[in-house]
Amino acid sequence: MLISDKQKAIIALLADGQFHSGTALAEALHISRSAIWKQLSGLAYLGLQHSAVSGKGYRLERPLELLDESKILATVDEPTRASISCFEIFDQIPSTNTYLVERALENSPSGTICLAEQQTAGKGRRGRHWVSPFGSNIYLSILWRFQTSPMAISGLSLAIGVAVIRALKLQYGDIFALKWPNDIYYQDKKLGGILVEVSGESDGPCAAVIGLGLNIYLPETEAAEITQQWTDLRQITGQQLLGRNVLASALLNQLLLVISEFEEIGIAAYIDEWRGYDCLKNKPATLFVGQHSYDGIVKGIDNNGLLLLELADGRTQAFASGEVSFSNNSL
Repeated sequence: MLISDKQKAIIALLADGQFHSGTALAEALHISRSAIWKQLSGLAYLGLQHSAVSGKGYRLERPLELLDESKILATVDEPTRASISCFEIFDQIPSTNTYLVERALENSPSGTICLAEQQTAGKGRRGRHWVSPFGSNIYLSILWRFQTSPMAISGLSLAIGVAVIRALKLQYGDIFALKWPNDIYYQDKKLGGILVEVSGESDGPCAAVIGLGLNIYLPETEAAEITQQWTDLRQITGQQLLGRNVLASALLNQLLLVISEFEEIGIAAYIDEWRGYDCLKNKPATLFVGQHSYDGIVKGIDNNGLLLLELADGRTQAFASGEVSFSNNSL
């Protein structure tokens, strides 16, 4: 079900978390009070709960900060602004990554940015569904074109992880970690994920769609289907309302800096910083590669960003891809 213009208008009016009378809402939207009630009753599918109190009116159970292009772009730095060729914010979209993959095939330019209030078919790694309630988190994708081959940018997702941590550190301090190859963690719980989808000729050029899903507020009801330990910034900071537009701007500043430099400086420039955020090193883990699994002790990453796993027989093997979990844990 798609969000209607009336529902979006009601959400915008109620976003402050304060009570608004049915009469005031009806007058603002030029519809009847019964129509207001009908529109509000349809918000539950978005993950938005509201309360109604006689004599006071309606309010959302928690305030929202809706994404606003002018507010985001107002605080990006000049190099970031110059590298953005197209900027779109959707109320709802199946997937920001899928959208930009399609745009890439239509020859959309490098620096195309897509954000959404909600994804109805958000994508995680290995085809998993990414839980994406309305107006709660960051769902962001960037299309960038490289002159090199897909193989030449194979370490891009690790560099993107460094960029995300840099942005989070500026806002909330040095408390976050990275889990190979592309997850954002806080105290052994997943805060966000990165998905890089690359297309192009084997010898170049290629197009990369870099997607980020970051949990700001994830309602328990929405998170019930998640099978691993998770967290969100609201739990971490204790803040009721976090600045999504300021955070989106900070992320774009760091992400576009790293992406624009990556073709020239490569993964080597980020390896040491990535290692400083590694939450897996020297811990027992299981790596799943296709139908195979490998148990061992993680020894960090090599200079190409490959995972180093010390196996039971004492050999240390490097892996370019796979799904890694802490042993005896559902992470």
